[in-house]
Amino acid sequence: MRNQTAFTLIELLVVIAIIAILMAVLMPALHSAREQGMRAVCLSNVKQLALAWQVYADENEDRIVSSITTPALLPRLGLIGEACWVLDDFYTDDYQERIDAIENGALFPYTRDLDLYKCPSGVRGETRTYVINNAMNGNTDRCGWSPPEDISWNIKKTTQISQPATRFVFVDQGRIGPEGWVTCYGQPSWWDWVPVRHGKGTTFSFADGHCEYWKWKDPRTLTHSWRSLSGDPYQPGNPDLHMVQKAMWGELGYNPD
Repeated sequence: MRNQTAFTLIELLVVIAIIAILMAVLMPALHSAREQGMRAVCLSNVKQLALAWQVYADENEDRIVSSITTPALLPRLGLIGEACWVLDDFYTDDYQERIDAIENGALFPYTRDLDLYKCPSGVRGETRTYVINNAMNGNTDRCGWSPPEDISWNIKKTTQISQPATRFVFVDQGRIGPEGWVTCYGQPSWWDWVPVRHGKGTTFSFADGHCEYWKWKDPRTLTHSWRSLSGDPYQPGNPDLHMVQKAMWGELGYNPD
């Protein structure tokens, strides 16, 4: 009798089933590893942008760039003569025009690497995912509040920042706008949509040059994001909101209790 060298149908099905089980086990781990890698690159990007932000200030008598990216908005906001860190890239769908907007911005001479302006998890055709918070020489007219005169509510020079390790500059927002990113000061409420990047959080870099990944802890935070569009921005007692407001404004403009 001839030797049987072929696999039986049952043997093939067993092998396929084992491969499927292994894939089901390994895929989440591989996805997590990939996400961790992109988060590390993102943290490096915002750190290098923060260092460029510092160098710009050092060479311009401590004056910082504006978080506004649309020069036409500057006069209306009382920011005449301020330098936009990148130029108009929100109102155009043309890829080259978005590249030009970055290269013509005030920070590009200190970075000269287009990859630094975009998180590696960005979608195809995206040129920028990072923004500066609006307390850093931007539009602070939010929610109709008037900040007290004794706080540095609109930073124009690095010398106004008493604790630079606690005040963030850049954030990975993902969906950019014509201004920076901002939250309210005088009430427990978000203003712009909460960025949800690299899982359930996002990356920040601070005025002293260090960077951090913050994971959102309160479930309400995630409801006020681009992914949900369903949450109420007014969220008393939200520790995520308190943390961001303090890092943006230096303090809470209300009693959290």
